[in-house]
Amino acid sequence: MSLLPAHRRHSLFPDLTDWFAGFPTVENVRPFVEGRLIRVEDETADGKYLVRAELPGLDPDKDVTVTVHDGLLTIKAERSERQETKGRTEFSYGSFVRSVALPEGANEDDIAATYEKGILTIAVPLVTTEAAEPKRVSITSVE
Repeated sequence: MSLLPAHRRHSLFPDLTDWFAGFPTVENVRPFVEGRLIRVEDETADGKYLVRAELPGLDPDKDVTVTVHDGLLTIKAERSERQETKGRTEFSYGSFVRSVALPEGANEDDIAATYEKGILTIAVPLVTTEAAEPKRVSITSVE
């Protein structure tokens, strides 16, 4: 095996990946298939898994729903279009959704969510479990 960098040969035909360079990526197409995508950031800090979702201009009591089921945290939001606006708008309206897989050790029974200045923050406590010692399984020989 060589550790030298691979050199790309030049040919008359482009590489297969070059053929799709002008098409939108899967991330750009996904919102049209399953609703608009909510932008999130996540981190682990102070024994908690934190998810922050960008949801400006929403009423968290009426427009936002957070659910958790089988290790999957789902955020759904709905923004209704204002009817009195007759000009141009670049705001996104309609349904928004984002699901995030929770890390191992997440305590689904003690999740807290807060909404401040357009940012929804969800805190999921992490239960630290010590690595269990491997158990030796006895083998019975059948003859």
